[in-house]
Amino acid sequence: MRHLLLSVSLAALLVAGCGENRGGEAGGAVEAASIDKGRVTPEDLKAAVSDERVKAFYAKRGWQPVWTEELAQSLEPAFAEAERHAINPAAYRKLASDGATPAEREAGLTRAVLDYAGALAGGIVDPAKIYEVYEVPRPKVDHLAAGFAGAVESGGVPAWLAGLAPSDPEYRALSDAYLSYRRSAASAKPVTPIEFGGKIEKGDRDPRVPLIVEALRANGYYQPAPPPAADAKQKQPPKAAARPSDLYTAELASAVSKLQQDYGIKPDGIIGDDTIEALSIGPADRARILAVNLERRRWLERTPPQTRIDVNTAAAFLTYWRDGAQAHQARVVVGQPDWETPELGSPITRLVANPPWTVPESIAEEEILPKGAAYMAKENIVMKNGRLVQEPGPKSALGLVKFDMANKHQIYLHDTPAKALFASNERHASHGCSRVEDAVGFARMLAADQGLTEDFEEGLASGKETGIDLKQKIPVRLLYHSAYWDGSRILFRTDPYGWDDKLAEALGLGKQVRRRIRQKVDDIGP
Repeated sequence: MRHLLLSVSLAALLVAGCGENRGGEAGGAVEAASIDKGRVTPEDLKAAVSDERVKAFYAKRGWQPVWTEELAQSLEPAFAEAERHAINPAAYRKLASDGATPAEREAGLTRAVLDYAGALAGGIVDPAKIYEVYEVPRPKVDHLAAGFAGAVESGGVPAWLAGLAPSDPEYRALSDAYLSYRRSAASAKPVTPIEFGGKIEKGDRDPRVPLIVEALRANGYYQPAPPPAADAKQKQPPKAAARPSDLYTAELASAVSKLQQDYGIKPDGIIGDDTIEALSIGPADRARILAVNLERRRWLERTPPQTRIDVNTAAAFLTYWRDGAQAHQARVVVGQPDWETPELGSPITRLVANPPWTVPESIAEEEILPKGAAYMAKENIVMKNGRLVQEPGPKSALGLVKFDMANKHQIYLHDTPAKALFASNERHASHGCSRVEDAVGFARMLAADQGLTEDFEEGLASGKETGIDLKQKIPVRLLYHSAYWDGSRILFRTDPYGWDDKLAEALGLGKQVRRRIRQKVDDIGP
């Protein structure tokens, strides 16, 4: 395993903090009393090293030690910065302070630095080991040993470590929000789960309202006005505590609408199951969600292509970046649970006007063939070479344009005749591909950017399947980011695929991040 998997409890991470526990073997500051370069021989060091990266590091140095007391002590402020990244440094501190001999201590310090550097530069866990598919380009981390060697020579190990994590504005905003929610979680009461049920509208009475108030207050959306101060001259007997009101007031509805905005829910103040799901996420859970999403961003290459398309499958929207600037954003419909849109890095190679749809065999057998020949005739579905094919036309599940992508998973972007889905806040309804709002308009934009407008318009007008090869492939990243920065504030989304839960467990943050509602989707499209 390339990096340490840190198994820490959420309570330890959120309450004690990543850099605040100074007692005990695992959490104490780096102890450097046993460091003695003069007593570390190449033979002793070879015997003390088992990690292959550490072996390679020392082999290039002729098995000469590097650690001094001053250099070892410089690690402590570097480890203290780990909390900003939602990383618990306890295991790294332990490695750095362990060792019965000077040679073992030397090897442990180097292993601690390389492990911590790897966590900052590429993440704590390997996403390809916890997800069935993860093929997004990742940062290269094979340079870390050479970078550490250079930092040792220049005396700048802490500065080198500080430059390994992402430094873009979104990562910094998520980090700041993580620290804020972690502080709130340290003093907040756990949010009591609220039962799903019927809708609650302004003026309704419902026994869940007191819990809704509690959840709004815990997350900073609602602060009721304090009661008027009592007259000190008038002595009145103490009153019994008033029973919490079950009235859903206009003031509460306004607070709920703010929460709904942050979760991508229609901000109408009406409480349904999707809003109950969001209300059940307290400060501790938000800190954990942010920790999970900080890890995801450490998986990403630091300098992605300046022209690219990013699809956030958790939030169901697409962003087109042209020469480093946002050129377009649109809603998308992505895979439903059990038909998840995988996390891929895959380029668009061509536009296809009037595409037919070759139906995947699983969809054909489970969802189309059982409906019979009359249904297939109505939907313009025919059998060709042993496969069901939906012919081009207004009913085609691919709409009027397909954005062909080069990957082995048959995942691509496309148009759809089911336009009403784009108005929904919950847009996880496809069989894995990504349907694009105003796909024809977006295709026209891409065609114009590459001088292919005439070719695309001719193909579209023909009514026949027409492929238009792009002059430059456009990289696409399909990403699952359940917390993100919109340029002004942090927004949260639900966890429709349960992938936050899976990553949180791998990070040692517990199995269940939050409850999820599952919606049944009746849609044959890809």
